[in-house]
Amino acid sequence: MNPGAEAKVYFVGAGPGDPELLTVKAHSLIGRGDVILHDDLVSAPIISLAGTNARVVNVGKRCGAKAITQEEINRLMISFAQRGMDVVRLKGGDPSIFGRLGEEITALADAGIAFEVVPGITAAVAAAARLATPLTDRRSSSKILIVSGHRACGTERGGEKEWAKLIAEDTTLVVYMPGSDLSGLSRRLIEAGTSPEIPSIVVSNVSAPQEQQLMTTLDGLFCAPVNASPSILLIGWALRGAKAHEFIENEFCRVPVY
Repeated sequence: MNPGAEAKVYFVGAGPGDPELLTVKAHSLIGRGDVILHDDLVSAPIISLAGTNARVVNVGKRCGAKAITQEEINRLMISFAQRGMDVVRLKGGDPSIFGRLGEEITALADAGIAFEVVPGITAAVAAAARLATPLTDRRSSSKILIVSGHRACGTERGGEKEWAKLIAEDTTLVVYMPGSDLSGLSRRLIEAGTSPEIPSIVVSNVSAPQEQQLMTTLDGLFCAPVNASPSILLIGWALRGAKAHEFIENEFCRVPVY
């Protein structure tokens, strides 16, 4: 990108998928990068912004289909940079949220490679915008708690969590990678003392043409259909005025009491 200058790795947030939601800096770097190492969930329209001479490599890792390890990704970044190429490490959403940014920064720092982080719009913010709802509201929610519900290769992470600590009345809980077992998550939160009536919204493929939205309550999640991946789950009283496409009435869909 800059002849004679030291090669650099740019961690660039690709946002939720809509190219119009890219930052100006992200758009510019994608178009000028010598190498684009992108996650599997980065949308095709964004990848197409790469320069005609750029080397574009999919380094995505999905559960059950890991074609490349984290160590191999680290080696690729270092190798290309050491050969004088500017690398755009393109990550869905924002690089700092569940993007393993810390591990990749450590690898570059240990190798003496210069880097820069360019933030992107994360899925929670994009979903709230699509739903025309705030994530915080001084009348009901003063905090946002972001957690991962991801299950890696069939092993539940955080299964022994004290669920009561995840959410309070004045918190909007955001669950990235909630998985397909929304009923189990619903049950654990309700058993931990969370109100069954609290608004709960699942958004899949945020900002993409195939986006899906489903709004219900926490106990309504018990019979919510399995939504397409990637999806995000929002839970909180601040969401009461959200404008979702599909609704499930919790009167007919409650967590069974045994």
